[in-house]
Amino acid sequence: MYGYDQNQGAQQQYTQPPQQPMQGGYGQQPPLYPEPSPPSLADAVRAFTTGSLAAEDFQQIFATSKVYCPRGDNPGFLALHNTQHPVIPMFTTLKELRRYAGKESKYFVITGAEVIDLLPTGYGFVLDMEGDHRMVFDAKAVEQMVDFAMRRMYG
Repeated sequence: MYGYDQNQGAQQQYTQPPQQPMQGGYGQQPPLYPEPSPPSLADAVRAFTTGSLAAEDFQQIFATSKVYCPRGDNPGFLALHNTQHPVIPMFTTLKELRRYAGKESKYFVITGAEVIDLLPTGYGFVLDMEGDHRMVFDAKAVEQMVDFAMRRMYG
């Protein structure tokens, strides 16, 4: 036969390949070249406020990111009315929200796209109000974000 030892006295030994410890779950191997993860919303805020990230790129990151919002006893956003225009405080991380509202504060988490969809007309929002890179989006900026999202979605 081709490729086999024809000697009758020869015994073939089969060995298992060395086992690597499993990572990432049952039967999954970690990728050899992992995809780079998108920047966090906090990183995008810093980049946008320093001018190293374009508005369209920021909005794409914002739309898919989690946003932490303080909440009261009733459903909905909590608004600040002691500003020039009413704004809703929102935060890029739970740590930023806790810095503003305290450790025991209530909150909910939504995506940036949901913020744009659910924000009441005439309201703006503030990201990381107590943070080093606070960003204020007035009602007009929110309208522009809605227009941009609609153009991306519907052409």
